[in-house]
Amino acid sequence: MQVGHLVRVNATSRTVHVSRGKSPEGREKLRRRDETEANSAIRKSQRGRCENGWGRIAVFDEVDILFNDEDFKVALQSLIDSSPVITQYLFVTATLPVEIYNRLIEVFPDTKVIMGPGMHHISSGLEEVLVDCSGEGTLKTPDTAFLNKKTALLKLVEESPVSKTIVFCNKIETCRKVENVLKRFDRKGTHVRILPFHAALAQETRLINLKEFTHSQPGGDSLILVCTDRASRGIDFAGVDHVVLFDFPRDPSEYVRRVGRTARGAGGKGKAFIFVVGKQVPLARKIIERNQKGHPLHEVPAAF
Repeated sequence: MQVGHLVRVNATSRTVHVSRGKSPEGREKLRRRDETEANSAIRKSQRGRCENGWGRIAVFDEVDILFNDEDFKVALQSLIDSSPVITQYLFVTATLPVEIYNRLIEVFPDTKVIMGPGMHHISSGLEEVLVDCSGEGTLKTPDTAFLNKKTALLKLVEESPVSKTIVFCNKIETCRKVENVLKRFDRKGTHVRILPFHAALAQETRLINLKEFTHSQPGGDSLILVCTDRASRGIDFAGVDHVVLFDFPRDPSEYVRRVGRTARGAGGKGKAFIFVVGKQVPLARKIIERNQKGHPLHEVPAAF
């Protein structure tokens, strides 16, 4: 099938982009494209005629996030209303919770689903390590939980140094605290480079840190990317040795996405360290047990 224009909606940037290519290099260039140029191309693609008989496809990336956004329903209807009737819609996601699938079917009842065997599964080359940070005989408060996690993180960094580590936190505030802990660990920055990546940073700083992390080669300093879930979506990291879930994720989909930043590709290997406290411990054990048995982390829509 020939495609005249490809309209792509990305959940991370919240911007509609237009592309004529679909290679990884093309997608990366797409993200950096100037918004004015993208919007101009969109307006051109939305004209009510199809040149040379070509059709149009609107691609929605990270659809599980988009359908949880209150503003997306209005934006989607606006795009539908302004697009030619022959436009086809393609929805892409690595995880598809049942409730998101149901919302999708409500809007597009004729949707055809193509699902790979890896849906809601982790990589076979991933080793999950549960780290109980509850502490014994101590008053269990958020402060003591953080101190226990800090001790576990510093022990990991000191005793098991690797080239690339990603540390996931649930909040920007926690990211900053973890950054400070790691910087004090290596005050001169001679062995460890701390690269924050979250919404409180200027976009230019985020891009510089991301570029350094993704393009670095093994054998140099240990790089640690400290981030929120912003880095768990839409970014293809290569060569990540360790992933640390400093904070336990809020839902199973984010667990899959976070630990999926390592052990990527055919034959990929990596370790995920799951820091848990209190009631999170039995839940994490159940998740790891399901993963080891090869079961999907949470229910796949019955239609599949």
